[in-house]
Amino acid sequence: MLEQTRIVTVIDPDLRENGNTMSLDRIFDVSALFRICFVCTGNICRSPMAEAVFLDVVKRAGYEGTVAVMSAGTGDWHVGENSDERTVAALKSHGYDGADHRARQFDPSWFDSLDLVVVFDRIQERILKAWANNEADRGKVQLLLSFDAEQPQIDIPDPYYSDAALFDSVLRTIQKSSAALFRQIEPGIRRGVS
Repeated sequence: MLEQTRIVTVIDPDLRENGNTMSLDRIFDVSALFRICFVCTGNICRSPMAEAVFLDVVKRAGYEGTVAVMSAGTGDWHVGENSDERTVAALKSHGYDGADHRARQFDPSWFDSLDLVVVFDRIQERILKAWANNEADRGKVQLLLSFDAEQPQIDIPDPYYSDAALFDSVLRTIQKSSAALFRQIEPGIRRGVS
């Protein structure tokens, strides 16, 4: 039987969808060989892009059920909302589905269930490392671009206050860096599967 942890996001009870209180409960499979959470600021732009892209990479490699992928934000102001419409549009234009995403805030208790917490800029890196209870958990927090040696920059810009063109550019950067990240973790996953 799979060992699972329920990841629950508490939201304002006044948030309603179709007349019902929205549920953001998600089952996170902690029995997976590798567990990753992408974390941006509000969980409506960069991290849902990375979640969709990385899930696709995992699926194409045949590691569904072996690699668990989720996303969250450092802030709580978008909890329960869909991804930004420009995020959904950019994902759709590249063949990904991000329409069902609902934002949630990262909970420091998740560190125990995660192998890697991937952030997009140094601000998020500082916040998550401050939330970590020990050095092992702080070591789980890594910048996405740190996995891509060809990237000259450190931070992936937040496209929220920009236009659709930046959303598309950010998505292409996430695609490239996610592929680089997967290349680095895949040998360990393969060994664990065989």
